[in-house]
Amino acid sequence: MSDQVRNDKVRADVRKRYGVIVRNNKSCCGANSSCCGSSVDVDLLAQGLRLGYTKEELLAAPEGSNMSLGCGNPGAIASLMPGETVLDLGSGGGFDCFLAAQQVGETGHVIGVDMTPDMVSKARENASKAGFANVEFRLGEIEHLPVADDTVDVIISNCVINLSPDKPSVFREAYRVLKPGGRLAISDTVATAALPEEARQDMEMWSECISGSATIDELETMLREAGFECVRIRPKDASRDIIREWAPGRGIEDYVMSASIEAVKPGGPGC
Repeated sequence: MSDQVRNDKVRADVRKRYGVIVRNNKSCCGANSSCCGSSVDVDLLAQGLRLGYTKEELLAAPEGSNMSLGCGNPGAIASLMPGETVLDLGSGGGFDCFLAAQQVGETGHVIGVDMTPDMVSKARENASKAGFANVEFRLGEIEHLPVADDTVDVIISNCVINLSPDKPSVFREAYRVLKPGGRLAISDTVATAALPEEARQDMEMWSECISGSATIDELETMLREAGFECVRIRPKDASRDIIREWAPGRGIEDYVMSASIEAVKPGGPGC
């Protein structure tokens, strides 16, 4: 099987899974996560707090936008300013986009890109119902962004880049669309040890944000080869308890954890 065929298969599997999630109005990155309990609102609030969101943020987003599909809070490291243009890679139901929109204000602009048509439709519906005029959602792959060169101040993403079978292309595209001095502020999973081959080949575990995780060294290399500087990747040991819930009893927390990933496109004030 060629790399292109394999990559297309991975994308198709991921797209299918997340299409099912939104059509069934489910949440959770891992299929067995506790946020799928009967007290949905309470569980989503508790899960969001564990991921680093404040109670105010969790209550401020439109109903139905928080699908608890992330592994952190990229907005907490993005340092967004009024008037900035923000791009969210893999925007899902729009949760992080709506939080970003409140930070950049009416003079700012937020673009969400997702490759799953049902997710884009859901996010657009959420934006319309809540009256967010400074947010738009575009259908597209993060390896081939439907965004013009040098137009974005900040790129955020929440547990999505690990799903890509071609991460170097994701970072090259991120570099292309960022303005000089633009920055990345990403929450994602990283591999802390070599995953067993069985897990690597398990498409369900790939779709659950596990098998596609790159190591810190791999991510640093990809980012620097794409042209980024000021690369900083900080693993979060506390995330192991959350990740354990994605696949209970399989010990994945010994191989994967959440991390914040930051980098800057040259041309601004520097690090």
